[in-house]
Amino acid sequence: MSRLIRSLTSSRLRQAARVIAPFILCTILSGCAMIAFVPEGLVARQERTILLNAVTIMLLIIVPTGLATLAFAWWFRAGNSRARYRPDFAYSGRIEFITWSIPVLTILFLGGTAWISSHDLDPAQPLPVAGRVLPVQVVALDWKWLFIYPDQGVASVNRLVVPAGVQLRLQITSASVFNVFFVPQLGSEIYAMNGMATELHLVADKPGTFPGLSAHFSGDGFSDMHFDVNAVPQAQFDAWVKTTAASGPTLDDAAYRGLLRQTTNVAPYTYHAVQPGIFAAIIQQKLPPGDGPEPAVRPQQKS
Repeated sequence: MSRLIRSLTSSRLRQAARVIAPFILCTILSGCAMIAFVPEGLVARQERTILLNAVTIMLLIIVPTGLATLAFAWWFRAGNSRARYRPDFAYSGRIEFITWSIPVLTILFLGGTAWISSHDLDPAQPLPVAGRVLPVQVVALDWKWLFIYPDQGVASVNRLVVPAGVQLRLQITSASVFNVFFVPQLGSEIYAMNGMATELHLVADKPGTFPGLSAHFSGDGFSDMHFDVNAVPQAQFDAWVKTTAASGPTLDDAAYRGLLRQTTNVAPYTYHAVQPGIFAAIIQQKLPPGDGPEPAVRPQQKS
């Protein structure tokens, strides 16, 4: 009976492994491929370098430790008559020195890498990229993203259009609860917080479409709170700004209050004009904050 139970249990475990393993593998590979191995910006490339350096440093202790464990287990096996049996062994200064110096050096190398890189990749620090800087103001709403272009006087929802090769100076805030702005292929996620603005500098090396997302749970519509970053040539960006400014609604106090309503799956759209100082009014809470997620409230659908 016990043999039958073990057989059935192992069979079920194997079946579960066949079902779960592909999902786990796909999740790991897709996340790593996007974030670590397919960078499309200066910041993401440097973050990949940091990740690979950290992995290399850790492997320098993990691999020798694993090999040494196998070697010791093989050498001191019961059938090896050449292994010295020393039941009274208690202390060796040389062994203590080796076993403590290796992890200490590893921690120093990892700490040094993290310290230097955290200063080099300070989100508020401008990037060493020649040319002009494009300011963009970002507001995390329930559950959508608002992008304001103060120099161009236009705005968009759930779509960030930028010129490729131009440094972006993003000022990021939240209309309600904590959120996190993240474009994995460009790098550096950062918090969006109500009542304050954080800065983030990014650049897209070449034209392309890069998915962005919310990386912090913020209620029912969190899973659909994503957007596209469309990096385009400068001429195409100028044409987009001209077309956007030609028609559409105006982003003023009334329009912003409408954006505060909880909505999900919002299709991208644009505003042809922006009320001056509206981003500062949002930060200073001269405009009301959003309600935030409430379990009893079902989000409205908008297409």
